[in-house]
Amino acid sequence: MSTALQPPCSVRAMRRGTGIVRNWARNEACVPAGIHRPTDVHEVAGIVGAASAAGRRVRAIGAGHSFTPAAMTNGDLLSLDRMDRVVSVDRATGRVTVQAGIRLHDLNDRLAEVGLAMPNLGDIDVQSVAGAISTATHGTGLGLGNLATTVVGMELVTGSGEIVRCDDSADGDRDLLRVARVSLGALGIVTEVTLQCVPAFRLHAVETIEVLDDVMSDVHAFAGSADHAELYWMPGARRCQVKRNHRTDEPARPQPRLAYVRDKWIGENLGFGLICRAGRRFPSMAPRVAKLVTSSAAERDLIDRSDRIFASPRHVKFLEMEYGIPVEAVPEAVGRIRTLVGDLAFPPLFPIEVRVSAADDIPLSTGYGRTNGWIAVHQYRGAPYEAYFQAVEAIMDDYEGRPHWGKLHFQSVDTLRPRYPEWEAFTDQRARLDPDGTFRNPYLDRVLGPITP
Repeated sequence: MSTALQPPCSVRAMRRGTGIVRNWARNEACVPAGIHRPTDVHEVAGIVGAASAAGRRVRAIGAGHSFTPAAMTNGDLLSLDRMDRVVSVDRATGRVTVQAGIRLHDLNDRLAEVGLAMPNLGDIDVQSVAGAISTATHGTGLGLGNLATTVVGMELVTGSGEIVRCDDSADGDRDLLRVARVSLGALGIVTEVTLQCVPAFRLHAVETIEVLDDVMSDVHAFAGSADHAELYWMPGARRCQVKRNHRTDEPARPQPRLAYVRDKWIGENLGFGLICRAGRRFPSMAPRVAKLVTSSAAERDLIDRSDRIFASPRHVKFLEMEYGIPVEAVPEAVGRIRTLVGDLAFPPLFPIEVRVSAADDIPLSTGYGRTNGWIAVHQYRGAPYEAYFQAVEAIMDDYEGRPHWGKLHFQSVDTLRPRYPEWEAFTDQRARLDPDGTFRNPYLDRVLGPITP
């Protein structure tokens, strides 16, 4: 079942190598001086080297699924669409090397063919591998880190056009690997990634409708109630949809095709999109929207290949902000958001999502040194979102919240630096690999600050 979304870049721009480039949500756009579509690392190195010598900026774009302007540039833009090959597979160790532009849904299919799988995924699988790891994209599960934690080797092109490799071997550059796994593309153009995969597995998905207060009364019990636990709550509703996915050896028992089309395509996309349009035009309908969304959520019990359970098609365009905070702070934060939305001039038209993820040791990772509870807020594209997101961000600031690097936020280097204990480990590598700022753009200047030797 394909979950592919529309290409993020305009066809005209890609064919001519110039024009307007937009992200998937179409909230960010740029007009690059030139668009390049390399097929291997040597082409990337040549493009970056020439741009650096001429004093031009360079950025790379994958699927364009980030809500931020991280990939936007008026310099040279490198599309990684043609760098989508599986380079090597070691079934014995589970290590798989891929070009950085491969989409997660394509990777999942290729892994399944050789009896392997990613240990965890988010609920969208259209991102490129490079984009997903560079922004610390995550799924849910107390015992599982974000996707970058599966990276055991990388190849990247530095600001001068040099090809650099790092891995976790005895003679590999482990210090660089640790830092480069989450980089926002500020250290170089990632061209190849080696992932630590696991034997293919199935998930038993149990989706229920529960009272939000009951679930939040013991957040640790909720987070530990399954290998992968998450919930969706529509502001204004009393109940929420809870998803618990358990790893299982039981035979597959997938959702029938007609039921899948009814729930995932007609219900969660076509029907939900129509509801959102009505709510955007008539904000007073928000209570009815909440009731309709909650009442349309179905309880399910099925078993299928892991990636088919993790990911769902998402065709209704939206904007999103997501923050990681200490797990124990989640119930209070959700309660405060519940109070907040009642006072908004324009109500949310999308559910709020709550997930969890394990701690890691990657300096710029949102999971550095802390198990996170995640709270994601969304708004339908075209509806006002700034007041809502800014107010939620103010709540998250009280818990030293770390914003998902691929989603909207209003932070700057001054507010972010204190939340990452090893911030300087990253900035030191940035100064070494891109001293002249070839990969800079206004967004990186805002969130990472200037490059200092």
